[in-house]
Amino acid sequence: MRWARAAGRTLLVAALLLAGHASAGTRPAGGPPGTTGRGPVTLATGRDLTGYLQHVLDGWNRAHPQEKATLVELPEAADEVRAQMADSLRSGSDRFDVLNIDVAWTSEFAGAGWIAPVDPRGLPLDRLLTSVQETATFRGRLYAVPYVTNAGLLYYRKDILDREHLDPPRTWAELERQARTLAPKYRIGGYAGQFLPYEGLTVNVTEAVQSAGGGFLGEEGSRVTVDSAAAREGLGFLVRGVRAGWIPREALSFKEEESRRAFENGRLLFLRNWPYVYESASAPGSRIAGRFGVVPLPGPDGPGASVLGGSNLAVNAHSRHPRTAADLMAYMTGEAVQRQVLTEGSLPPVWADLYRDPALVRRYPYLPVLEQSLRAARPRPKSARYEQVSLAVAAVSRNALALHTPPDQAVARLDRELREIVQDR
Repeated sequence: MRWARAAGRTLLVAALLLAGHASAGTRPAGGPPGTTGRGPVTLATGRDLTGYLQHVLDGWNRAHPQEKATLVELPEAADEVRAQMADSLRSGSDRFDVLNIDVAWTSEFAGAGWIAPVDPRGLPLDRLLTSVQETATFRGRLYAVPYVTNAGLLYYRKDILDREHLDPPRTWAELERQARTLAPKYRIGGYAGQFLPYEGLTVNVTEAVQSAGGGFLGEEGSRVTVDSAAAREGLGFLVRGVRAGWIPREALSFKEEESRRAFENGRLLFLRNWPYVYESASAPGSRIAGRFGVVPLPGPDGPGASVLGGSNLAVNAHSRHPRTAADLMAYMTGEAVQRQVLTEGSLPPVWADLYRDPALVRRYPYLPVLEQSLRAARPRPKSARYEQVSLAVAAVSRNALALHTPPDQAVARLDRELREIVQDR
C-alpha cells in the first residue's frame, strides 16, 4: 500500500501547514515580557568535524549583524551531547537558543517541555523529503525542523561480486548466501554493522525488525508492539549470522568508525553504515577505492527499511530571543545552506530536489540510492523516554547476539522491559 503511506505523509505535511496558518500561537513565545524576542543567539551542536557550520553561521552573521549567531560545540559523542543539553535544559537555562539535536531526541525533549512548538509558516516544509518530517513531530505537533537526514546503506565489494558474476543482494537470503560462501573464499569477513551495545546497535536491530514488518512501540510510544513474529525474525536474522560465522565475532565490538575501517581495509564483503562512508572509502588512502558499490539495505523479501538518522533544529523553550532563533532555523533549512550541508559538511540534506540535481549526482553518485533509502526509511520509536527504550533494546539485543539468549526469549524479555518503561510515566 505504498500509495497509502505516501498519501498519509502528504496529509501530515498539509496538516502542519494548515495548523501554522490557523494559529499564530504555535510560534515560540516572543521572549520574556517587555522584550522583542530578537537579539544574539547561540547554536548548540555536537562537535563539527568538518568545520562547515561556522561557514553557515558566517553567512547569517553578515546579513544580521545585530542578531549574530554563535556556535557552541559540545563533545563528539552523541550521549555526551545529549547529557550536556539535557542538563542545561532541565535547569531552565537560556544558554542555548537553537539546538541541533539527534532526530531520536525530539520526542524526549518535547515531552519534557524543553523545546518550544514550531510555527511552520516561513519554513520550506513542502520542499523537504516527506519521510524526514515525521522525525520532527510529537503528539501531532511540530517541535523541530529537519536539518540533516541519514539512512543506512549496504556497501559491498563490487570487484568480488563482479568476479563471481553476482548482483548485490536484495534480500536477506541473498546476503546470507553470498556472505557465507564468498567471504571464506576470499578470506574476509562476511557482513558487519554496528553491534557494540550503544545507540548504533539499537539502530541496526530496529532496521532488521522494521524490515521484517515489525516495531517496538505503537503511535507516540503509547503501547508496546515488539512481541511479534516480525521482531523474532529480524533479531533472529542477525543472531543466525553470528552463530553461523558470516557475521564475524569482532563485529560485536564495532561502532561506525571501527566498521568503516574494516571495510576500507578490505576485511569485509558487506557493510551496513551511513552515507558518509562513501566519500571516505573512495579516498586515495582506501584499499577499496573504485572497488565497491552501494545499494539499499536488503529485507526478507526485497529492499528493507532503514532507520532515519540525522538531526533536527529546535528552539529552547527558555530562549530569550526565540524570534531570531526561529529565523535562524528557517535560514539553515533554505536551499543554499542545504547545499553546504552536502558539499561542505558531507552530510545528507533534507531538500528533496538536491538528490536529483545532475551536478550533485555526478559528484556524489550515491545520491539516487540514498534518496530511495530515505523514502522507505522510518523514524526510531517515538517516546518521551527514548533513552531508556534505546538502552533496553541495545542491552537485550547484545545478549542475543552474544548467543546467551535465543531470539524468542530475547523478544519476550524486551517486551516486559519496554512495558515497564512505557507504563512508568
